[in-house]
Amino acid sequence: MDRSEVSLERMRSFVRVAERGNLSAVARELGVGQPTVTRHIRELEQAVGVPLLTRTTRSVTMTEEGRRYYADCVQILRLVEHAGDEARSARGAPAGTIRISCTAAFGVLHVSRLIFAFQNRYPDVSADLSLTDERVDLVREGVDVALRLGPLAESSMKLRSLGQSRRVLVAAPGYLAEHGRPARPRDLASHQGIRMSNVAGSDVLVLQGRRGGRHEVPFAGRLRVDHGLAAREALAAGRGIGPTHLWLIHDLLATGKLERVLADYSPPPVPLNMLIVPERSGVARVRLLVDFLAGQIARIPGIEQVQSGRRRS
Repeated sequence: MDRSEVSLERMRSFVRVAERGNLSAVARELGVGQPTVTRHIRELEQAVGVPLLTRTTRSVTMTEEGRRYYADCVQILRLVEHAGDEARSARGAPAGTIRISCTAAFGVLHVSRLIFAFQNRYPDVSADLSLTDERVDLVREGVDVALRLGPLAESSMKLRSLGQSRRVLVAAPGYLAEHGRPARPRDLASHQGIRMSNVAGSDVLVLQGRRGGRHEVPFAGRLRVDHGLAAREALAAGRGIGPTHLWLIHDLLATGKLERVLADYSPPPVPLNMLIVPERSGVARVRLLVDFLAGQIARIPGIEQVQSGRRRS
């Protein structure tokens, strides 16, 4: 094996192709042409003397030798990055790129400005913020940190709870003036509901009473949306009543553009968590961002911290 052909650049290309299973996607991610990525893989395989990947017209998978080599490459690249972090920390200036994935509406309204503030504090850090409500594979997509609303499946990722997102029922004053204000949960069945098409079971609204009790109410309407910002616009436009996260509409409540409905009842809160790729959690800039976001998100209206089995806002 000609060790001079085993470069970090070729290793990085191989690792990302192994994780994503797609040469063109990795080329776009690295900002190079696909022939460059293909050449990196070919030269690396020639250097180590064994095939690392199996290519078909539809997929790219690792060989048995490739899986073993991949594990070693990940460790080597992690050590190289750690060494760079240690060198930069001597002058107190973390640098490099952090890739963050976040629930779309929450990212637009709140997390994006927190990223701006973090970059103001650490000007040598670049951020790649991806906003999506889909549960992406963090390793496959090259994400370091993800912010997710809702219950999570079992995962190998490190998890940091950020609390629970409080939800409320709201409607525009104009809608209530025209259609009346519901007095009891069952009254909602006769109203127009703003529903989320990407939430299972949105045709039944579950409410918890302030004094206890659980209510399940049929919930229908002429409008369904798949994005929180669209729901916000629909509610403000008087299209109906809807359950919504407080952080999504707290400013509209403050200005009177929306009003609480059935204030003694509310939809159950939704957990908010941060997922961190374990191999990235020791990187200085990632660690700093995780701590920064955890502290700042706790101040967002409607995010309630959970301590000793009780919530506190």
